Amino acid sequence: MPTTSTDGFSRDDHGQMAAAISTAVVHVFSEHTGRGPTKARTTIDGTTVVVVLHDSMTKAERSLVEAGKHAEVLQLRRSFQDTMRDDLVAVVERLTASRVNTFMSANHIAPDTAAEIFLLDSRVVTAAERPSERL
Repeated sequence: MPTTSTDGFSRDDHGQMAAAISTAVVHVFSEHTGRGPTKARTTIDGTTVVVVLHDSMTKAERSLVEAGKHAEVLQLRRSFQDTMRDDLVAVVERLTASRVNTFMSANHIAPDTAAEIFLLDSRVVTAAERPSERL
């Protein structure tokens, strides 16, 4: 018997959607910064989607970190995330079929890690649950 999550659909459904969100978020980062993170993991829990990204700094940002310019890199990251906000929200809304009410972002220098947090207006709906995708 398949194991189910607390919101009623299988871990496989969650896993597929989480993987799709991770891939889409990495793509948005790549489009905006010239390279995407090397690792991304998405967790979905009811109305919360969290994407944790690793190794997302550009070569220029890493050079600034080596020169002790941590605050400048964190400010640059905040600027990138402000410009990516609409694209990140759009991919999460498209993939979850839910509206994003709140988007938050946080960055850490060492280790090079970021978290993108999306709070949705309703629980995540899998493709199998969407009427337009049932045949």
